[in-house]
Amino acid sequence: MHVSSYAMGKSEMEKSYDSIGHKPKDVSLKDLSNRLAEFAQARGWDEYHSPRNLLLALVGEVGELSEIFQWKGEVGKGLPNWSADEKEHLEDEVSDVLLYLVRLADVCGLDLGQAALTKIIKNARKYPVVVNQNPNSSYN
Repeated sequence: MHVSSYAMGKSEMEKSYDSIGHKPKDVSLKDLSNRLAEFAQARGWDEYHSPRNLLLALVGEVGELSEIFQWKGEVGKGLPNWSADEKEHLEDEVSDVLLYLVRLADVCGLDLGQAALTKIIKNARKYPVVVNQNPNSSYN
């Protein structure tokens, strides 16, 4: 199963919009998790969504994401000189990675949002802000 199978049908997609057709401004990880669980359940895919299978699918999607950048060299923030089609392709692959990661966390019983916040705190402790005393340094 490839994550692009998560592509939503029209009726499901319409659930993402408010009554006047605007996209929601923020989508929570819990919203994504619930939608993915409903999507998989409706198609009878739960039996295939073991942690191992989801992880392997996630790794495959990371590979597809990597291919986009493989021969581009360094790319500036905001993707200057990228076509609309290239940006859309990137959106699709980044979304595939996110969807598999959210589904994996859900199947493992993890609160991905809380885990990520906890990890940021751990990283802040591990890598404290250090003010460089050298006035000529670009790291001040």
